[in-house]
Amino acid sequence: MIRNVLGSIVALAGAAAAVLSPFRDWYDGRLGRHYRIDDLFTGITAAHPGLFGSILLPFAFAAVVTVLGVVLRSRLLVALAGVVVLGFTVFWMVRQGQAAGELTVTGDGSGLQQGVAIAAGGGVLLLLGAALMPGRRRSTGRYGQPEPYEPPGSADPDTWPPTREPGPSVQTSPWPEPEADPYVGPEPPPGKPSPSGD
Repeated sequence: MIRNVLGSIVALAGAAAAVLSPFRDWYDGRLGRHYRIDDLFTGITAAHPGLFGSILLPFAFAAVVTVLGVVLRSRLLVALAGVVVLGFTVFWMVRQGQAAGELTVTGDGSGLQQGVAIAAGGGVLLLLGAALMPGRRRSTGRYGQPEPYEPPGSADPDTWPPTREPGPSVQTSPWPEPEADPYVGPEPPPGKPSPSGD
C-alpha cells in the first residue's frame, strides 16, 4: 500500500513536470511550446505553432496516460507515459543538435535551458514511479485475499495441501462413521456360551 501511494505521487509529479516543461525555455530563450511536433520529423524551423500543435501535445497525452495508470494501478501505463516523455525529449535534442550544429549548456541563457531538464526529469520520475508501484494483484479468495492452497483433487484425496503428506481417508458417506461400543457386557460364566453365539 505504501509503495503504491509513493509510486503514484512520484508518477504524478513526473507528469506535472512534463506538462510544465513546454512553458519554460528550451534553447536560446525559445519556449518549448514554440516548437512544432512536425519539427521533430522534418527539422527545426522558426515557426510558432498553436498550443496543441506544439510538443505540449505528447506531454499532455503522457499526463493523461499517467493519471489512468495511477487510477488503474497499472505500472505498464505509467511506464509508457515515461517512455513517451523521454522519447520526445531525446528526439527534440537530436533535431535541435542537427539544426544548431551542436548542443551546448551555458549560463548566459543560450544553449540548452531548464525546460529540457524539467522534461527529462519528468520522464525519469515517471519511470521511477512505475518501478515503485506494485501494480495490481489478482485475488481469487474470499474477501479479496488470495487462496494459499488449492483444494485436493479427486485423484489424490488422501493428501492435504500444506504438507502434501498422507492423511486420513476421505469419507464418502454423508452419515457419520459407526463407532464400536467399547462395553460388551460381563464375561459369560465358564462353559456357558455367550449371548452372541460365539
